[in-house]
Amino acid sequence: MSSAEQRQQHAKEQSDAAMASANLAASVQAITAAYSEYTKKALADGTEFMTKLASLKTPSDVMALQSEYAKMAYESFLAETKKISELYADLSKQAYKPVDGFAATLNSTRQ
Repeated sequence: MSSAEQRQQHAKEQSDAAMASANLAASVQAITAAYSEYTKKALADGTEFMTKLASLKTPSDVMALQSEYAKMAYESFLAETKKISELYADLSKQAYKPVDGFAATLNSTRQ
């Protein structure tokens, strides 16, 4: 393979890698949607909590409701954090896959 053909092949591989990295919009949209859904749910849960809280008469009922809400909010936060972190991990894998392939190709041509 001539030097010009090698440069052309490398340029094509770089272009392919750039295009693959640019096609990550679906992953970014999934992350954005997950944040949006969690925010909506958290706001709805908070509004419901405040409505229930306003109707309570005794301090023991208030404490029970606050404990229940805190537990539910914490569990929801942990579940959503896990879900979103998995989405970020997938995004990272997709973003670096073309770069890894290109680096492997460069290393193999140098040897």
